[in-house]
Amino acid sequence: MYQGLGRRKTSVARVTLTPGTGKMIINGKEISEYFPYATLIQDATQGFVITKTKGQFDVRANINGGGFTGQAGALRHGIVRALIVASADYKPILKKAGLVTRDARVKERKKPGLRSARRSPQFSKR
Repeated sequence: MYQGLGRRKTSVARVTLTPGTGKMIINGKEISEYFPYATLIQDATQGFVITKTKGQFDVRANINGGGFTGQAGALRHGIVRALIVASADYKPILKKAGLVTRDARVKERKKPGLRSARRSPQFSKR
């Protein structure tokens, strides 16, 4: 049993990998039920594809916060961290693919006097 914690935007994923047949359970649901788009599933399982371990591990994950895009990114990060715990040989491969680094991009805060982070109020000539 290997564990990894993944984060993306405001989502946090606690991932547990166990040797198995490739079954993926996220918050008590099958991955195809949980994520609405196939591209999100593809994104989340990228670590397995790169390390050629697809179908070798069962995944159980608890994901909190954010929307489904952030949650898929957090799941991917958690899976990658758990794979590195499983075998240190995967780290250089995953690092080269850019999956080990946490994606630190988050929503910029709203500033006073503006409509959003950078959008200014509409100008009225009269």
